[in-house]
Amino acid sequence: MSDNKNFKYGPVGVIGAGTMGTGIVQIAATAGHTVHLFDENARLFERAVGSIKTTFKKLVEKGRMTDAEAGDIIGRIHFAENVSEFHDCELVIEAIIEDLDIKQKVFIELESGTGSNTILATNTSSLSVTSIAGACNNPGRILGLHFFNPAPVMPLVEIIPGLATNHENVERVYELMNVWKKSPVIAKDTPGFIVNRVARSFYGEALRIYEEASYGLPEGQEGFATIDWAMREIGGFRMGPFELMDLIGNDINYKVTETVWNQFYADPRYKPALTQKRMVEAGRLGRKTNRGYFSYADGVTAVKAKEDSDLGNKIVTRILAMLINEAVDALHLRIASATDLDLAMTKGVNYPKGLLVWCDELGANNVLDTLQSLYSEYQEERYRPSLLLKQLAANNKKIFS
Repeated sequence: MSDNKNFKYGPVGVIGAGTMGTGIVQIAATAGHTVHLFDENARLFERAVGSIKTTFKKLVEKGRMTDAEAGDIIGRIHFAENVSEFHDCELVIEAIIEDLDIKQKVFIELESGTGSNTILATNTSSLSVTSIAGACNNPGRILGLHFFNPAPVMPLVEIIPGLATNHENVERVYELMNVWKKSPVIAKDTPGFIVNRVARSFYGEALRIYEEASYGLPEGQEGFATIDWAMREIGGFRMGPFELMDLIGNDINYKVTETVWNQFYADPRYKPALTQKRMVEAGRLGRKTNRGYFSYADGVTAVKAKEDSDLGNKIVTRILAMLINEAVDALHLRIASATDLDLAMTKGVNYPKGLLVWCDELGANNVLDTLQSLYSEYQEERYRPSLLLKQLAANNKKIFS
């Protein structure tokens, strides 16, 4: 196995020249690695390099790097005609379509086309790392390395060991992510890992509130805007759930929700919303189509929210209780450490504070009261409190002492 010095600066392979792959290439090349990028569509390589050049041009104009530095980084990026060119790579990262069969085929090919000590990583956001690795003869080489979009900007990287992943490989990649100036966290190989599991409530409960007549929300864009206003202005979130779904893409957000829901055997906590399904069916995918929950066409006036503090507090209390419950349950089920859970939500989706810290501040008993009230009213498993939350409330304990 290569020593740490070589691993930090050895060649890196990337499969997939889409948005995520391009971002990962930029990160690795900037960190000093020679990077080999492969995509079955060779034309996407030029587009990827062109995108990176445009980014660096702006950084040069702002004085954050010199032309020479930008040229050196670009010079380290090479087109790979096939995966056999990854043979000398210390690390290969796959960033292609979220399809298990396709990913398994890619990793079978990677296993035979790379050195026996090459670490093979998948950037999957919701598929099982163990399932991907299960197609290979040596699953110990394979782990999840989930970057967040835009990868060069967002600091969080979730490292997900599969059931058979060699622990030394996890340690090596964790150290490398620190060298790349990222904020790595380690998550158990369960649906959605940390962020895409815990954050389901941010979207799902907002959609559920919108769908209910009892909240007195206006229909359409004004209703979406009202919930967003509440979460921004009262909750302190950087973006509301609907504007964030429009930014992510309703097709992508819905697909992740559906995948997590299916992988949890239709657990009601992760149930997709028909409102979002209809948006996808109508082609209202968000900013990329100029229409989602809101319209982004030129000349369209921003939608005004119904700024009602009582209503807003009610909305924030409900969504926040669901988020905290999910984070506490993830801790209860050992998905990650308390520190990593909070780091993931602040660094991965820019929450104003860690949800477990938030639980301590509000008091587990107050969060539990909200959930029990919802459960009593709706009689749905969606609102069942985590066992750990109940234990914290009963013993008047905090997560961080």
